[in-house]
Amino acid sequence: MVIVTEDVFANGEVNPFTKSKDTIKRFTLTNGAGMSVQLITRGATITSIKTPDASGQIDDVTLGFDDLAGYQSERNPYFGATIGRVCNRIANGSFYLDGKLVEVSKNRDNKFQLHGGFVGFDKAHWEVVEVSGDGVTLSHTNPDGHEGYPGKVTATASFTLSEDNCLHVQMSAVADKTTPVNLTNHSYFNLAGHKSGANGLYEHTIEINAYGITETDQSSIPTGRITPVEGTGFDLRVSSNLGERLKALQPARGYDDNFCVTFSPPQPLAKVARATHPPSGRWLEVVSNQPGVQFYTSNFMPDVERGDSPIPGKDGAAYAKHGAFCLETQKFPDSVNHSNFPSTILRPGESYQHEVIYKFGVSH
Repeated sequence: MVIVTEDVFANGEVNPFTKSKDTIKRFTLTNGAGMSVQLITRGATITSIKTPDASGQIDDVTLGFDDLAGYQSERNPYFGATIGRVCNRIANGSFYLDGKLVEVSKNRDNKFQLHGGFVGFDKAHWEVVEVSGDGVTLSHTNPDGHEGYPGKVTATASFTLSEDNCLHVQMSAVADKTTPVNLTNHSYFNLAGHKSGANGLYEHTIEINAYGITETDQSSIPTGRITPVEGTGFDLRVSSNLGERLKALQPARGYDDNFCVTFSPPQPLAKVARATHPPSGRWLEVVSNQPGVQFYTSNFMPDVERGDSPIPGKDGAAYAKHGAFCLETQKFPDSVNHSNFPSTILRPGESYQHEVIYKFGVSH
């Protein structure tokens, strides 16, 4: 049986939209199999996923902070957050929509937009719509013109936990004017335990069910070309050791790429990826209805070997480069500027629907 409990994560953060001082609520979803998930209303953010290893040892396998100050910090790389209105990058912060130029905020080096701009969905205080027997549904209303986007968008994110260790995340949105919408969850995983760092990450194996990647320039902006993975360092269709794959990619810092997922119509959902950590036995499978997934190996977390100071995380953790991986299900980055990519345009009367399942298990 799944149990849902609620407590207060923090008091008094100013809501960036309403300017009121709000209570940030936290929900804990626990099943009978030893798995629990915590999330907070700030940014509809997953703050913890605890799951047993093959010997029954429970550890937290997602990165995060103990307190609100951590999430507010400039050093927070979007840990666990729901990202919107448009995740990933928009080249030059501009695009044409029905023949009209739209200019959105450029929050990265004043060159492009990343993850929705200066105040994305990750900084919003989401409202609690429903607490059910196995989860919680949150909602955020994003005003017309926010960060330069046309139209009011009403987004919901529901998080439910099953008895077989599946965390289901369902993101939906409607708009009153035509606008792009592309949401994702930005959880950072390390199946060796959130504190285990690069050494833990290098022990993982990774498999990604993708036929191609969206080719990018040095700022990770797509060129519009889709490069087949066949015969490249991006061919992860067969499970292989992540540490070795990262070594082989050098001088690149690691993976930070949108993989184009292979679907088997008419199935609406595809197996996107599977990560395993053989020493603990833990594995994670990601299933989604989205055409892409950003596979990111935390290349831009602090490089302690070069003298950077780590990000101080929960439970005294010190997070650094290659300390976790992300599998961010999404439509392709910068789709607004590439007519050959799956469209992110949402029109009035339509409904955006994004389903992703994170299934955890152990191999004995």
